[in-house]
Amino acid sequence: MDSFFKISERGSSVSAEVVGGITTFLAMAYVVAVNSNMMAAAGIPFSAALTSTCLGAAVATVAMGLIANRPIALASGMGLNAVVAFSICQGAGVDWRVAMAVVFVEGVAILLLVLCGLRTAIMDAIPADLRRAIAIGIGLFISFIGLSGSGLVVADPSTLIALGDLASPSCIVAVVSVLCAVVFHAASVKGGLILSIVAATAVGVPLGVTPLPESWEFGLDLAAFAAPFQVDPATGTLAIVQVFAQPLLLLFVFSLLMSDFFDTMGTVIAVGERGGFVDAQGRVEDAKAILAVDSAAAAAGGFLGASSITSYAESATGIVAGARTGFSNLVVGALFAACAFLSPIFGMVTSAATCGVLLLVGYLMLTDVGRVNWQDMESAFPAFITIVAIPMTYSISNGIGLGFISYCAIMVARGRAREVKPLMWIAAAAFLVAFVLA
Repeated sequence: MDSFFKISERGSSVSAEVVGGITTFLAMAYVVAVNSNMMAAAGIPFSAALTSTCLGAAVATVAMGLIANRPIALASGMGLNAVVAFSICQGAGVDWRVAMAVVFVEGVAILLLVLCGLRTAIMDAIPADLRRAIAIGIGLFISFIGLSGSGLVVADPSTLIALGDLASPSCIVAVVSVLCAVVFHAASVKGGLILSIVAATAVGVPLGVTPLPESWEFGLDLAAFAAPFQVDPATGTLAIVQVFAQPLLLLFVFSLLMSDFFDTMGTVIAVGERGGFVDAQGRVEDAKAILAVDSAAAAAGGFLGASSITSYAESATGIVAGARTGFSNLVVGALFAACAFLSPIFGMVTSAATCGVLLLVGYLMLTDVGRVNWQDMESAFPAFITIVAIPMTYSISNGIGLGFISYCAIMVARGRAREVKPLMWIAAAAFLVAFVLA
C-alpha cells in the first residue's frame, strides 16, 4: 500500500492521509443534501437523487485516488447542478432523464478532448502568473462560500452584501468554527481542522443549528441509474436521442462543457499548488490522468443521475490537514458511500460548522499573491481581474474567461500578440462566444 500510493515518498503517513480524507469529506459533506434537493427540483425522486449523489462521488473520488494518486475529491458540481435543475429541466421544460443525457454527452466530449491532449495543452499554455491568480481567486471564492453559507456575510439590497447578525445561532457556530480552526492550526494540533468542525457541530446542538437525526430510512434507490438510456415519457424515445434532435440541448452541452472544462482546470491548479504537485513552471504533475478521471466522472454523473461530477476545490482542506496521496481519496470515497445509508449522521455537519476550515484554506491559498509580478501589466491586470471576478461572479470559469480575454487584449495593445500561444487565443475566443451567447 505504501509503495502503491507513494505515501512515505511524499512525506506522508497513513494517519495523515486518513485525517486529510476525513477533513476533505466534512468540508464537502454539504453536497449530499444540496445536490439531492437540486436534483429533486429537477424531477428525480429524492431517495434516488441521494443514492446517485453519494455513490457517484464515492466512485469518482476512489477512481481519482487509484488512477491519478492525487488527493483530489470529486462530487456533483455546484452551479452545474443548478443549470441542470433550473435552466434545462424547469426553464426549458426538459425531462430529467434528457437533462442527464445532456450531462453524459458533455462528459464524453470533454473526455475526448483530454485523450487527444487538448485540455492538458491549454492548461500548459496559461502564463504562470495567470495560473497563480486562478489559485488565489479560488481561495477567495472558497472563503466567500464559507462566509455566506454560515450567515456571517448576507445579501443586502443597498450594498449587495453586508455583515450578518453575529448574535444569531448560525453566526455563533461559525465564529466558534473560525476560532477553533485558526487556534488549532496555529498550535499545530494534529487533526485540528476536523476538531474545529466537530466542536462547532457540538456547539450547534443546543443552539438549534445542528440538525439531529430523525430517521434511518435511507436505503439505496437506483431509479436514476442509466438515466440517458431510459425512455423519455413525453416522447417515448431514449433520452439521449433527444439531445441530438434539439439544437437548444446541444447549446446546453456546449455551455456545460465550457464551465466544466475551465472550472476543473482552475481547481486542479489551485489544489496542486497547495499539494505540491505543480512544478516551478506552473505545470501540474499527472495532469492528463487527473483530467481524464475528472472528465469520465462528468459522464458518469450523467449516467448515474447525479448531474456533472467534478473536482472540488475543498480538496485543499484535506491537503492542509496532511493528505498528499490518493489514499486519502479512499477515505473520502468510503465516507460518501456510507453517507448513502447514514446521511442523517453526516447531515449534522452544517455550513456554519465548516466555515472555519474554508476560511483557513482561503487564507493559505492567498499567500501566493506575492508570487505574481504586479509590476508587469501584461501579467498583473489579467491576474487582478481573474482574482476579483472568480468570487464576485460566483464562478471559476467566468473569472478564468475574463482573465484570458484581458490577457490577449493587453498583449495586442502592447504589440506582443505573437507571444500569445495559439491555444490561449482559441480559449479566449471560446469564452468570448460563450459570454455573448449567455
